[in-house]
Amino acid sequence: MNTEQYDAIVVGSGAGGSAAAFRLVCAGKRVLLVEKGGPLPRDGSTLDLDRVLHQGAFKSREPWADGRGRRIVPEEYFNLGGKTKWYGAALLRFAEHEFRAEPGYQCPAWPLAYSDLAPYYDEVEQLLDVRVFDCEPELKAIVRRFTANGSPWHELPLPMGLAANIVHHPEEAAHFDGFASVKQLKADAEISLLGRARQNPNLILITGEQDPLRIGGIVTADGRRFQASAVLLGAGALHSPRLLQRYLAEQCLAATLPVAAQVGRNLKLHLLTALIAVSFTRKHDLLRKTTALLCDELPHSSVQPLGFDGEMIANLIPRIAPRWVARQVGARAYGFFLQTEDGSHPDNRVHEAAPGNGTLPRMDYDAHRLRPALREHRALVRAMHLRLLAAGFVSFSQRIGIEGTAHACGTMAAGTGPENSVVNRDGSVHGLSGLYVVDGSVLTRSSRVNPSLTIYAWGLRVADRLLEKHP
Repeated sequence: MNTEQYDAIVVGSGAGGSAAAFRLVCAGKRVLLVEKGGPLPRDGSTLDLDRVLHQGAFKSREPWADGRGRRIVPEEYFNLGGKTKWYGAALLRFAEHEFRAEPGYQCPAWPLAYSDLAPYYDEVEQLLDVRVFDCEPELKAIVRRFTANGSPWHELPLPMGLAANIVHHPEEAAHFDGFASVKQLKADAEISLLGRARQNPNLILITGEQDPLRIGGIVTADGRRFQASAVLLGAGALHSPRLLQRYLAEQCLAATLPVAAQVGRNLKLHLLTALIAVSFTRKHDLLRKTTALLCDELPHSSVQPLGFDGEMIANLIPRIAPRWVARQVGARAYGFFLQTEDGSHPDNRVHEAAPGNGTLPRMDYDAHRLRPALREHRALVRAMHLRLLAAGFVSFSQRIGIEGTAHACGTMAAGTGPENSVVNRDGSVHGLSGLYVVDGSVLTRSSRVNPSLTIYAWGLRVADRLLEKHP
């Protein structure tokens, strides 16, 4: 069978994969982008509460095992644009100090500084047309109660990847957080990057292909072979390490290549809690997700409103409650997303399933290995309950378990050598020429904010380093 030749092959079309493909195609390189899933439908089903929330119609159903061998199903998505089709579109930069080591909090240093990513942050914000929306009245009243009288709390306007006119489409404005836009009102990897790159004949896109296997090229499920001088893994922090682990095992390198011992380690998910706050008055804010809350006493944590309206919140209330009660509660509720940076621990890791024996891939993650982060997150939840009570809200919270993998990162961490990392500062895998990683698995620290903007920026930077080597 003939082998098709490309300058670069990108595996995965999420934030990092699409950013790298965009840059390489614009530089005149012939690029093959392989995506396991297909394009999402545009029939409105990606905004349907029942299909998205209760049926989980668009989520992966791949079973995994946790560290104790219990069966779990991580909340992963395989579709063109990856998780960026479903994310909440909050696009924040990591802070300058979050690139430095913090040993007391179990955080290693990045092999690069904020200044190395700053120009790419600038570029991605322009490509995604990131903007800040005015804080709406009811959220503004809550924020005022948090930040008054010398409080350690302060607000941070949220940069959002949303079209300015989304407020004129309430069916989307009320359901963008965790839903895929039908009218292309949310900036995502497919619309903002691949939409531009696909106008160039140098980009060849293959969707619906399972598990490309070979480094230096790939073999798809139907036996087709593709070869390139560079392969860029962008399949995500749960799947890129599995592809590399499988390759190392097949090539009998797992015991001899120094970097092999680090592949899959240092999984980070953020410590996450969803909180619903209920008052006596009805809420009428539309976007809601316009301002974050930070606390000086909790420096590794942030609080963001959920972009959920009353109908959405009502659908989250357990079905045991009568629907009229759920609707009344939802109409008077505000949702919040509490997140705390988790440190790195080598035993928090991803293992590929052993071939041929029926075992499941394993995600071994235990927050108790990260005690400083766990203490801060518990303090964050307590502080939120107390502050909301003082503001006239009764609140209820629920920790998000390890199935919540929206912010998964760290399993192919960037560093200075194979003794403590998988890739170098340019995204190249230690000891494997021609293999690069462009997704969130490289993030050495997870920060206190959403990682998407940083993954986009990293993808652009890796592509630029590759172009310097192969102009």
